[in-house]
Amino acid sequence: MTLSSYDTMIEDSGQEARAREKLALSHGVELLTRLQGGELRPPDDIEALLYIRRLWTFFIQDLSSSRNGLPEKLRADLISIGLWIIKEADRIRQDKASDLGELIAINTVIRDALA
Repeated sequence: MTLSSYDTMIEDSGQEARAREKLALSHGVELLTRLQGGELRPPDDIEALLYIRRLWTFFIQDLSSSRNGLPEKLRADLISIGLWIIKEADRIRQDKASDLGELIAINTVIRDALA
């Protein structure tokens, strides 16, 4: 394998990873939007919040890895956002908050930023 083909393979796998992340975030946004609209009933309402929590737990683990290729500042910012998302999802699940608008908006912005 030549260096050029190796670089192409790495770039392609990065694009595939971003596409999977975008798909996972799209699913999370859809669940949160349905929850906000009152379309989800127990236990699906709780499952929607747990999905977004598990997704961001996974993202935070990946962002914490020294093997993650994103700039350190961006990784730290995304980790902070992810921690807020997890806490806010937990607050909503525990009926300590009810507004899903910010969760939906932030996840949408991050999803749309994935190239």
